[in-house]
Amino acid sequence: MLAVARISGETAPLLFTALNNQFWSTNLRAPMANLPVVIFQFALSPYKNWQQLAWSGALLVTLTILILSISARVAVFCIGTGRREQAMNAVTG
Repeated sequence: MLAVARISGETAPLLFTALNNQFWSTNLRAPMANLPVVIFQFALSPYKNWQQLAWSGALLVTLTILILSISARVAVFCIGTGRREQAMNAVTG
């Protein structure tokens, strides 16, 4: 989980490798839409509503990484101390 949280925050590789597409694509060899590139493009736009959407997208990515990181730490702590059932209950709520 922690690796997924850290990878989702890495924008530089996505800027260079995903090539960005404004539309959803199922072809793995074609450019793909991704949130970090959209945030980057919207943040540079002259429109205030696009800039607000960029800030909202950045908050969404930040909160997702925070939740995944906390969940991973709780799971590792509980599993490491031999409390597997408590870890599963803490992660699933």
